[in-house]
Parts: sequence; structure tokens; C-alpha cells
Amino acid sequence: MSTTQHRPLQMPKPLAKQGGELDDRFHAAKGVRTLLRKVFPDHWTFLLGEIALYSFIILILTGIFLTLFFQPSMSEVVYHGSYTKLDGVRMSQAYASTLNISFDVRGGLLMRQIHHWAADVFLAAIICHLLRIFFTGAYRKPRETNWLIGLGMFTLGIFEGFLGYSMPDDLLSGTGVRIAEGVLLGIPVVGTYLSFFLFGGQFPGNEFVARFYIIHVLLIPGLLLALVSAHLFLMVHQKHTQMPGAGRTNNNVVGQPMYPYFAIKTGAFFFFVFGVLALLGTFAQINPIWQVGPYTPVAISAGSQPDFYMGFLEGSLRIFPNWTWDIGGHTIAWNVLIPALVILGFLFTVLGVWPFVERWATGDKSYHNVNQKPRNAPTRTGVGMAGVVFYGIMWLEGANDLIAVHLQIPLYTLTEVARYAVFIGPVIAFWITRRICIGLQRRDAAMLEHGVETGIIQQLPNGGFAEAERPVTPEEAAELIELPPPSVTEVRSDTDENGLPAPARRGLAGRVQARAHDYFVEGISLAPPANGHTNGHGTNGHGTNGHNGHGEVESGERAAIGSGPSGDRADDEA
Repeated sequence: MSTTQHRPLQMPKPLAKQGGELDDRFHAAKGVRTLLRKVFPDHWTFLLGEIALYSFIILILTGIFLTLFFQPSMSEVVYHGSYTKLDGVRMSQAYASTLNISFDVRGGLLMRQIHHWAADVFLAAIICHLLRIFFTGAYRKPRETNWLIGLGMFTLGIFEGFLGYSMPDDLLSGTGVRIAEGVLLGIPVVGTYLSFFLFGGQFPGNEFVARFYIIHVLLIPGLLLALVSAHLFLMVHQKHTQMPGAGRTNNNVVGQPMYPYFAIKTGAFFFFVFGVLALLGTFAQINPIWQVGPYTPVAISAGSQPDFYMGFLEGSLRIFPNWTWDIGGHTIAWNVLIPALVILGFLFTVLGVWPFVERWATGDKSYHNVNQKPRNAPTRTGVGMAGVVFYGIMWLEGANDLIAVHLQIPLYTLTEVARYAVFIGPVIAFWITRRICIGLQRRDAAMLEHGVETGIIQQLPNGGFAEAERPVTPEEAAELIELPPPSVTEVRSDTDENGLPAPARRGLAGRVQARAHDYFVEGISLAPPANGHTNGHGTNGHGTNGHNGHGEVESGERAAIGSGPSGDRADDEA
């Protein structure tokens, strides 16, 4: 049995007094109390999103410092600063000011390196966060919009990182800008105009650093701030997803309250992220622009590589074969257009429409508050791993020259192998991953039926030996059992109640949907264990709003979307 009671927040007296003063003026106490009672689940994978958020905050703080000293100008100057190896060399003001930040501004090099490391960690955390959301199905209804917002932030983050990486106007970044100019020129009809507009004339021109600067410090950060705000608002409004476990249903959230537990924990985690970035900025050198010198169109540094988040685009350009068309005196460079723009667009389009494709295939229109284990969605997990392998091969091919040198493999052989692997590898990864998932489902089903192996060998009366097994506990069963939502199990037969072909199965589209449905929902049915314990989907004896005794529960009618007469409450086991 469980009883329900409201837990008033005990605020320190000075804080309570200030809160009272503010409420007298803004009448925000009710909303603040609701926010402070907001329940957040406790799982390590949720920290990935926090790492991305805190890296973004650190990017803004360090970026403000760097803007005070950076000169976004391509006007030529003669350098006479502290770095004597470049004394007397002609360079742009952008490059000279970056050298000045690195060697003459107190703490400038530390800030530059923290900023650069934060950018890499920000995008790495977004990638890991998106993978976690994809593999656990956290994008399902009603969170499709937040999934699209996350993809938008990832896209903007890639372009933001590229612009920031390009602004110092050093030889390495200038090579990347030259590649970007080639990609623009590869766009039929409008490519030349776009290039002239961006660079203010023939490459490299005298304008692109100033234009990159405005986009980098004003336009994209503003868009990112708007998307981050929308992302967090929807997350709070729709409530957080949670991992399968005892008492966790699609109508509640089991975890800890915003204040004081989550606020203290997330505050400490912010300083932990900042400390790690500070250590990286102090001891791990990154982007030493003084070693390559200022950019000149007639030179290139050996073994030049972009930051990791641009590696797959570099690899797709290197891996694609030579393919051009000459039509009416105009050349269409497919070997640039397809790998640089079409492949990128294809990847993000597939990710964007995937939640809707899955909903169409499965017929699942239910609200989801509990995530899936990747093994319980074999097709989705297989597709995700196929995408990871596809991305990884192109990412590795972005450094094919270095790989060829260090492994002593002919460069053209490595490229030819990659051209086949980029098609064969994802197919193999999909098949293997899908079979592994179904195998893990069979193991879970066997565990629920026969129990857990204990490692204790017992001798039987007939002289044989067998390993002793114990029944799974209710907590273990709750993490294993996954009951399909009602909308998936409704009317999926080929005929209706009158024996006629079901309307959803008529025609080519209906047959395709039926085939996709059977493929998406294929797997092992995980039945409750024989002792009657289930996983808390309304039949576990804990009640609709039961919990595991380790945290608080936020519940209510359709609590997963924040609609209906919902409320926040804490459940205590009597």
C-alpha cells in the first residue's frame, strides 16, 4: 500500500524572505514551487545532455572573453609580437590577433584552448545524446518535436564549429575554407553566386573572416540559444523519459525532486565539466596555429585534418569517385555535390523522419514515458548501428592519408576498400546487431522462465549435477519485461471481423505497411515470471503510481505530455 502526502519545501530563511519579496511583485511563487517539485529520473545516460548544455555555457563564457581581443579583419599587417619565429611575416589581422591572444594576453591561450575543447566536447556530447535517444526510442510520441530540435542543434553546432575553427586564418583552417568554397562552387546554377557573396569576390577575398565572425558570434549562437530554451521547455513540460524499472509507467516519473537533490547534483556536475575542460585546456594542446603559419592559397600543410565532427564530410569527399557532367559548356561536379551535400542531407533526413516512419510501421500511437532497451527494438537498433558504421567508415576515410602512411597501405587501395565497405559494412552491422538483439531477448525470456544462474553446482539424486537457479526478483523482472503499448497490438490481422481483407492491408501501400509492421515488431514476447511478479505496468501490486522506494513519483492523467488534470506528488510506502 502507498499513501500520498504533499511535502512542503523547507527553504532557508534568507532565501524564503527574498522569495517572498519577489512574489509580492511578480506573483511567481506558485510556478517556482511547481518547478522546484519537478521530478527528474536518476540514470547516468541523462548526464550526456547535461554535458552538452554545460559545454555550451562554457563556450559562451570563453567566447565572450575571446571577442574582446580578436580582430575579425583580413587587412595585412607585419607581425612583431612575442612569437619570434614569425617576426616580420605578413599576415592578416585575424591571424595576428590570434597569436596575440595566445602569447601576449594573460590567460589568452588557456581561454582559447578551453573554448576549442568545449566545442569538441559539446558536439561529442550531442552525438552521444542523440544516439542514446535513438537507441532507447526516447523520440517516440509525444517527443518527436524535441527530437527535431536536437537534430537542428547538432546541425547548427557543426557549422558553428567550422566557422570558429576557420576565423584565425591560419594555413590549416584556410585549407578547410578552400574546401568549403569548392563545395559551394559545386552547387549547380547558384554555386558561383553563393561563393562570391560569401567571400566578397574571388577566393579568398577580403571579407570572409568578418562575415564568419558575425555568423559565429551572433547569428548561430542566437539560434542555438532559442533551440536550447525550446528543448528544455518541452522537456520540462512533457516530463522526462525514464528507464524501465519497478513502478515506472507511461503515466508517472520516478526520480528525485528538482530542489534540493537535482539542483545540487547538476550544479556540482557543471563544475566537474568545467574542471575537466580546464584541465584539457591546460595540459592538452589543441590547434597550435603558430606551427602552421598564416594562410596562403599557394601552400598546404602535410597531414592536415579537420576537427572530428567534420571528418565524415572530409571522408565522403575523398571516397567518392571522379564523376562530372559537361552540359552546354557547364560542368556539374557530382563528385563534390553528392558527397558534400547530398549524403549529409540524406543522413539528417533519415534521422528527422525516422520517428514518423516507425510510428507508421508499428501503428504505435501511444504516449511513451518509459524508454525501451535497445534489444527490445531489434530493427531500430540494427538501423542505428548501420548508420554508425556508415558514418565511421567515412570518418576514418577523412584521415586516409595518415592511415596509409602509418599502416604502410597504398592510399588508393585504402580508398578502394572504403568504397565497398561503405555499402557492405552497414548491411553486415544491421544483420549482426539485429540477431544479437533477438538473442538477448531470448536470454531474458529464459531468465524470466527458469530463473537466474547462481553458479552453485548441486548433485542430483540420480548422481548428475545441475546448476542451482533462483527466481528473478520483482525489481529484476521489471527491467526485463516490456509490454507492448495497446495501439501496437490492436487489429493487425490480414482480415477484419467479417473475414474480408482489412482496409489497412488493401493495395500496395497497405501490404508494404503490413510487411514493415511485422519486421519492426519482430522479437521475443517477454512474459511475466511464473511466480506472478510483473514489471509495474499497472499490474504489479504497487498501484498505478507505485514506485521503487528510492525516490519520488510525479504522476497524473497523461503525465507524459503534461495535459489533463495532472499534479506533482510524492508517494511514501507505508
